[in-house]
Amino acid sequence: MRTLLGVEHPIFGFSPSEHVAAAVSRAGGLGVLGCVRFNDPADLEAALAYMDDNTDGKPYGVDIVMPASVPIETDLQSQIPFGHKDFVEETLLKLGVPPLPPDRPVSDGVLGWLHSVARSHVEVALRHRPRLIANALGPPPADVVGKAHEHGMLVAALAGKAEHARHHVALGVDVIVAQGYEAGGHTGEIASMVLVPEVVDAVGDSVPVLAAGGIGSGRQVAAALALGASGAWMGSAWLVSQEYRMSTASVRTALLRATSSDTVRSRIYTGKPARLLRNKWTDAWAAPGAPAPLPMPLQNLLVSEAHQRLMHADDPDVVPIPVGQIVGRMNSVRPVAAIMADIVSELRATLTRLGSLD
Repeated sequence: MRTLLGVEHPIFGFSPSEHVAAAVSRAGGLGVLGCVRFNDPADLEAALAYMDDNTDGKPYGVDIVMPASVPIETDLQSQIPFGHKDFVEETLLKLGVPPLPPDRPVSDGVLGWLHSVARSHVEVALRHRPRLIANALGPPPADVVGKAHEHGMLVAALAGKAEHARHHVALGVDVIVAQGYEAGGHTGEIASMVLVPEVVDAVGDSVPVLAAGGIGSGRQVAAALALGASGAWMGSAWLVSQEYRMSTASVRTALLRATSSDTVRSRIYTGKPARLLRNKWTDAWAAPGAPAPLPMPLQNLLVSEAHQRLMHADDPDVVPIPVGQIVGRMNSVRPVAAIMADIVSELRATLTRLGSLD
């Protein structure tokens, strides 16, 4: 993996922040910029220009959210039931979440879940120099795989089952990210300890496998390597780095005080199962009488304004945050370089200790 991608350490740092992703690459890993938050291609252009200029010539990647099939995106708002809209508004009222102030109009929310927007992300990425394009929803469409390869880029795809990994490889994917149940954001139902060796056994002779989910320390990276992975894919651990610019102070407060038991896997964020920090907002959706979440992308459109209001309320008991179970280890705010140095130091010490065992 180091030779294939030119990285010093087998650590892949996913982040929606270009400042975090660039810092991961500078520290010897491979920073991967999550693109889903960029509604305007011009904003992604600026972020990737920053990555180009602030990674010291080292490789980086991008992560998109693109289903392999093209969904119909016309008139999506009309497909959202009024009962769901009423539930959201009633829940916000019960939680004491005020409307946005007049000087802060409602934005379109996150549109990167839409296939059309994700495709624009790919076109922007191809104008820059990422070494890797990852897709959080399995393999991207065949033409995207082809374009990436034409530009000398590798294609990675997340997999929650061995059968998914085999399917991805058959469609031309170069790197499999085996993401276990413990991970933040979209995740499957199989824990990393079980999933990673299953995926390695299924496709490890053909492509490198990265382990994701529940990884936030050097010992856990060593465990991933012991399971047969070529490296570790980490996302949640960077949320409390100094470079991550929180939209509100309450987000960092909520993350720092959380334990590994304080997350829940739910479809309320995007319509697909995702691990979130448990709080009053997630509890409301799990209460008797709450409606079933809508499929992607309708659920995210439903809660878009609510998420903006919850963030603006700046209350750590309600802010919506995707995060993995590793949140229990995220107890202090430090620079990315310091986090990376500690991980690498512990990884080396662990490998040395294991090498000395009889």
